[in-house]
Amino acid sequence: MSGTTTAGPRRPVGVPRQRRSRRADDHGGALAGRWTVLVVLCVSLLLVAVDATVLHVAVPAVTEDLRPGAIQLLWIVDVYPLVCASLLILFGTLGDRVGRRRVLLFGYALFGTASALAALATAPEVLIAARALLGAGGAMIMPATLSILRQVFPDRRERALAIGVWSAVAAVGAAVGPLLGGFLLEHFWWGSVFLINVPLMIVSLPVGRWLLPESTGERDGPWDVLGALMAAFGLFGVVYGVKHVGGPEALSLDTVVPAGVGAALLVLFVRRQRRRAHPLVDLTMFARPAFGTSVGCIVLAMLALVGLELIAAQYLQLVLGLTPLQTGLRLLPLTLAAMAAGLAGSRVLQRFGPRTMVCAGFVLTAMAVLSLTAMGRTDRPATLVAAFVVLGFGLETTLFGAYESMLSEAPAESAGGAAAIGETSYQLGAGIGIALLGSVMNAAYAPGVVTVPGVPSAAGLAARHSLGEAYDVADRLGGPAGGALRAAARDAFVFGLHVTLAVSAGLLLLGALAALRLPRAMDCGAPAAVPAAREG
Repeated sequence: MSGTTTAGPRRPVGVPRQRRSRRADDHGGALAGRWTVLVVLCVSLLLVAVDATVLHVAVPAVTEDLRPGAIQLLWIVDVYPLVCASLLILFGTLGDRVGRRRVLLFGYALFGTASALAALATAPEVLIAARALLGAGGAMIMPATLSILRQVFPDRRERALAIGVWSAVAAVGAAVGPLLGGFLLEHFWWGSVFLINVPLMIVSLPVGRWLLPESTGERDGPWDVLGALMAAFGLFGVVYGVKHVGGPEALSLDTVVPAGVGAALLVLFVRRQRRRAHPLVDLTMFARPAFGTSVGCIVLAMLALVGLELIAAQYLQLVLGLTPLQTGLRLLPLTLAAMAAGLAGSRVLQRFGPRTMVCAGFVLTAMAVLSLTAMGRTDRPATLVAAFVVLGFGLETTLFGAYESMLSEAPAESAGGAAAIGETSYQLGAGIGIALLGSVMNAAYAPGVVTVPGVPSAAGLAARHSLGEAYDVADRLGGPAGGALRAAARDAFVFGLHVTLAVSAGLLLLGALAALRLPRAMDCGAPAAVPAAREG
């Protein structure tokens, strides 16, 4: 999939695409310049990143208003990264065929429409459907940012700086999401956290069409529609199965069948891609140890981050009693530290190399996660701030090193496929993180509320799904029984939080061991940096 980039939306009549592709950077630069293109790509990423975290502080308000069941609440939170991860390969490779900017602009339109639908949802099912559409819009937007970035910045040192800015913006989105959500929840209803996307997308459509260069891959051979659908449904089924790990339905047919079918589809997808002359994804990239290791590190880092952010937001609001805005402010040190790590990432990578950078990032993050076990029923703001700073710096260091190594290890002609794989691993890690750590949390929490002395068994069973539900049941009970259930649920949640943190730390240390397979030094050789479309 060698990349071609054009400056405008139209190709002059009579000018062969091959001649224009040799001057891809010149044409892109004539329109806006590489760094202006980076700004537009970062704004696109910011919108998606904000939406991934803005709902975290709104979960209690959504629960109170829409009264979703435990499974519905999980779907409301998890369906966005799940659908996005499932469709990234489909839309990423479609962008290679019809133009990445074109797919990006369709993503803007769908994202805005779905945001309006989510804001006006009056039932859990409608909100789930809207979040699924948001995931589809995000799947159109996200691969374009990395694939265009890979084409516009062929030099590895320049690209490392661009990725540092790109990853810092992702951290800004993570910071702005809880803060913006908290502010809006203080003054408006929970639907406002989605409604703000609408004017942003209305502005982004014409700006993106005007500033962004078009970028495509080679169009030899037919687009593998069947393969794209196999990847989408396969990923969906596997993550759906992971969602139910730790629950009472873990071994039920409703869980085992989708997971088994999904795994089988992914196996068939891999076999199909290896046989095809023009595969959707060049799987030979995984034969390079650094590429496969980088992808695995992205999954593990996101698995830890997103699941912990969701649980931490609930802890701060439901256990410590903070408001949504206060919760966003408490999470701010994490994302500010991540911003700093992203901006410093290029220098750190050149000084220490990918192996040391990613490995050290994982170890720092694991240390921060273990220090968070000091959280209990009482507020310890200094401990939280220190842990969140180390957590944010460590995770962003890990993600920066892994993303840069993955993009640089992939051949320039496979930029689109590498971007799709990278973003799939990002979103898959986020989806699995919420599912896996949420399941661990529920498995550790539920036994503490099912049998509470003085509390009817039916009330205990009704309170076992989440702390928010336990509080509702306790309020309905009232009296000593309600007080006992509330206290037991709070203690059970803290215990579950500690178990989840321990599991997360173990996964992060596993990532540190995996990172030892990355190269020691940053190779800035010219052959790996110059896209094939511009050679000769």
